[in-house]
Amino acid sequence: MTQQLSLELRHIRKDFGGFSALQDINLGIRQGEFVCFLGPSGCGKTTLLRVIAGLEVQTSGEVWQRGPDGALRDISRLPPAQRDYGIVFQSYALFPNLSVADNVAYGLVNRKTARAEIQRRVIELVKLVGLPGSEGKYPSQLSGGQQQRIALARALATSPGLLLLDEPLSALDALERVRLRQEIRALQQKVGVTTIMVTHDQEEALSVADRIVVMNHGVIEQVGTPLDIYREPASPFVADFVGKVNALPARVAAGELRFGSLCIPWEGADREARVYLRPEDVLARPIADGDAHVFDASIEKIEFLGSYCHVRVASPALDANKLTVYLSLNFLSEQSLEVGSPLKLKLLPERIKVF
Repeated sequence: MTQQLSLELRHIRKDFGGFSALQDINLGIRQGEFVCFLGPSGCGKTTLLRVIAGLEVQTSGEVWQRGPDGALRDISRLPPAQRDYGIVFQSYALFPNLSVADNVAYGLVNRKTARAEIQRRVIELVKLVGLPGSEGKYPSQLSGGQQQRIALARALATSPGLLLLDEPLSALDALERVRLRQEIRALQQKVGVTTIMVTHDQEEALSVADRIVVMNHGVIEQVGTPLDIYREPASPFVADFVGKVNALPARVAAGELRFGSLCIPWEGADREARVYLRPEDVLARPIADGDAHVFDASIEKIEFLGSYCHVRVASPALDANKLTVYLSLNFLSEQSLEVGSPLKLKLLPERIKVF
């Protein structure tokens, strides 16, 4: 059975004077889903989140959200206070003069919830985000990661139907970002709340999202699972923006795809094209006799990244074009490879994308 939609965006457009920040956005988000809006700065992802929250009013189009009665309702013109969501900002936005308990309880107090229920809910949520016993502390006594956990608890306090996260991890250091994004994902799955997170960090989106919405210049380029987005990019922009990729000039002619002196069978009309190939889709390992799509190369540069390396190679088969491949540190050591070393590479034609 198809999962119910929690949120539906219909033909959303947002103009700022003569500039169109969003152009005809149509999107459905299912109940309990974790969706990431991913794209470069200025692509419209934060504007779209603010339209959903009612912090920006769309120029045209409609926002529909499923209510407690199970029916979708048009919330397009409702003020933020009448929409059913919790929100976490990049800057934490905690009240510095309020304790952790009072920050978490803020929305419940505004709803005139009974004091005993507020106290129970605060203790439950502070424990849920991994900070039990911190109710009496103030934001200044907490680290950035701890403050963001409290902001998350506050957003969840009123049991909203939708959780909005506006680049919640970008102010944290690298280790804390990785730790907290996994905690947010685990918490989202435990609570089951429909969640939208805005991010420009592709690794962040790939690691936590059920689906990714890739945006560029105010339009949606592609919507899909992290694996779909990475393996089956719908456009050159998606291929280039999500993950590392090699882009090489090519030509389709006479049933073949030709780039450099390499040829593989390829259906389609004759045309100029570009080949997009992920670094991991070019294999460097002992090649068996008779293997197809093998060519000679030499190492030009090794970029050390821990357990594996980005290795830039040159090859007469590629003309003047360079190729980046991933090689494990163990492989480099075992084969005694260094800058200038020759090696054989094997293409995986089924992984090649042509635009």
